[in-house]
Amino acid sequence: MSALVPPALRFALLAFAALTSVPDTATTATAGELPAVASRQRTEKKSFTDAEIVDGFFKTAFGAEYHLAGRVDRIRKFDAPVRVFAETDRADRKVQLGKVVADIAARVQHLDIAMTDTSEAANVRVKLVRDRDLYRTITSFYGAEKAREIRTSLDPQCLSGFRKNEQFEIEHSDVILTVDVSDFTFLDCAYEEVLQSLGPINDTASVPWTMFNDNVSMGYFDVYDQYILNLLYDPRIKAGMTVPEVRAVLPEVLVDVRAWVRQVNDLKE
Repeated sequence: MSALVPPALRFALLAFAALTSVPDTATTATAGELPAVASRQRTEKKSFTDAEIVDGFFKTAFGAEYHLAGRVDRIRKFDAPVRVFAETDRADRKVQLGKVVADIAARVQHLDIAMTDTSEAANVRVKLVRDRDLYRTITSFYGAEKAREIRTSLDPQCLSGFRKNEQFEIEHSDVILTVDVSDFTFLDCAYEEVLQSLGPINDTASVPWTMFNDNVSMGYFDVYDQYILNLLYDPRIKAGMTVPEVRAVLPEVLVDVRAWVRQVNDLKE
């Protein structure tokens, strides 16, 4: 994959995650097949107040854990179909990534997202690398100086970033995942970074239910984060909106999002 053009000119936002590997003996398991995921799903909190959902939405959809250029006080999202291309020679990890993308597509009502077989058709490119090649890849993307900053401050195991236009519409996202980790860690990284590449790029330590908290590991698309992504991709929430503009429409949007999340997860009233 060729290096990006200079970050200061075009690359707007970066989010990083440094996740702890959880031992797992499987090599191509899906999220539902992993004991580490099943145990988390059994104890998952699925009932939230409006205030809890709104709090997490504002904390992740606005701001940025790390950014190189541009304002971060606006809604950022794709305003076009999202097509994901995986660059890898690991067929098993590509299959897992495809299932992650399909799961996201099934659970976010107004998001058109799917895998594509050609990089030219993609606006999300996922680079799957060996752990030993991670920082070489980061350097090729962002340059040696930024790569050193990333390694020193965060030491990430996976990361994502996106480029937006003047209307705050995301035009292109890049995701880097390591393949020689446990299935749980791979899926945890894949879900978090693909979802963050869609817009909710700001990590927060103050919301205990979201995977966008560096202290939380999921390995699957949890109910709380489904609320966040469905709010973000509702057509009434538009790229470029400010916090007051979002607050004005959020009550009616939340009613519809609650109904959808309840339906797709078979939740009780």
